[in-house]
Amino acid sequence: MKKKIIFGSSLLILFFFFLIFFYFKSSNEKKIIERKKIELIKKENIEKIEETIESSNIIEDVSYSAKDTKENEYFLKASEGIIDQNDSSFIFLTSVNANIKLKSYKLIEISSDFGKYNINNYDTIFSKNVIIKYLDNIIKGDYLDFSLDKKLMIISRDVTLKNDKSSLKADVVEVNIDTRDIKIFMYEENKKVNIKSLN
Repeated sequence: MKKKIIFGSSLLILFFFFLIFFYFKSSNEKKIIERKKIELIKKENIEKIEETIESSNIIEDVSYSAKDTKENEYFLKASEGIIDQNDSSFIFLTSVNANIKLKSYKLIEISSDFGKYNINNYDTIFSKNVIIKYLDNIIKGDYLDFSLDKKLMIISRDVTLKNDKSSLKADVVEVNIDTRDIKIFMYEENKKVNIKSLN
């Protein structure tokens, strides 16, 4: 009889032990699940905030204009602009068109797929499918570094220049918009500029 009572008591104690063990285990699992849910919600909220910040930096139909001391004017338009989060003086542009109205002679027209514009000094980098219409020349390349202060356009990467008389291929075409001088050169000294006469 004593053995049965001790055995029954042991089973009862064991039952309560397992009951307490499983209660705490499921409670801990619930806490872990809740913590994971909270972390996931926080992560989603942070991503939403980052998306909001990024989308708030997007400007549709961007346009800028500038004028130098010689009354030369610079107009720039783009379908979209994104303010650089590291430096707000830079704007990344998409579908870019620019016009430079020079007081002394004709208009210079520039277009490209992308651009980076400095709102402080108006320097602009045009990239991908760059097309420049300058005097009687059409210059194409993949990269254009334009500076209104320096009066320079430096076109590089797969550059072609065409006019009524000739067409040429070169690594770099440098145009001084003040003096109208054009310098054409290759990066490597042993390579020559490829020129074709169209007459």
